[in-house]
Amino acid sequence: MHLPNIILASASPRRKELLEQAGFSFTVIPSQKEEIITRTIPNEIVEELSFQKAQDIALKQTKPALIIGADTIVSLNGTIMGKPSSETQAFQMLHSLQGQTHQVYTGVTIFLQQDSPRFLTFSECTEVTMYPMTEEEIHSYISTKEPMDKAGAYGIQGRCAIYIQKIHGDYNNVVGLPIARLYQELKKLPKTFFYDIIFIIMSHTREKLFYKFDKIMSIYRNLYYFSYGTTVLESKGFYH
Repeated sequence: MHLPNIILASASPRRKELLEQAGFSFTVIPSQKEEIITRTIPNEIVEELSFQKAQDIALKQTKPALIIGADTIVSLNGTIMGKPSSETQAFQMLHSLQGQTHQVYTGVTIFLQQDSPRFLTFSECTEVTMYPMTEEEIHSYISTKEPMDKAGAYGIQGRCAIYIQKIHGDYNNVVGLPIARLYQELKKLPKTFFYDIIFIIMSHTREKLFYKFDKIMSIYRNLYYFSYGTTVLESKGFYH
């Protein structure tokens, strides 16, 4: 049985932790590719960036592998916020977000690198409402350095949790990876490959599963595409 090599194309410790919590066995190879944004709509931006990361690592593989790329941004009234480049910018971001409702978008690309590469791209959006913050509270939070490597200059799972009034949508999406949606999308892989992934997950958590792989392979051996809704995404281009 062929077990795929799963690679997380991200240096984010939060994405790594979410995958580990879900039972995935994988390696981390962060993409060093320069981000090039050609889109203006938030969900399209994160999908484009996640694709760039996954493709960058996929093209460097010499053996079959499944690469997961992800990117997260914050949007407030059409203004896009990535990671702050300075404490001054972090203050500006937090000052604008406090007392408001904003959207957090995470794009994910699943890239199957094999003889005939295929990929699937999707995104999730979560609405986050923050309590008002005083300037003193903002400066105090920034002094912890926690905001400096996070989109929108805050971590919902960290010290900023005390300023989160409510969310609508996937909490893990705000952390950096919609892990439940990722799992559901993995089911759209060619089924033989999907069950190999499940075998890895269950083995990693010390559980045992048995599958009739001969029957599965006979049914799905000609399935070479990921299906996403009614759209087929091929490795020749980036489609929406």
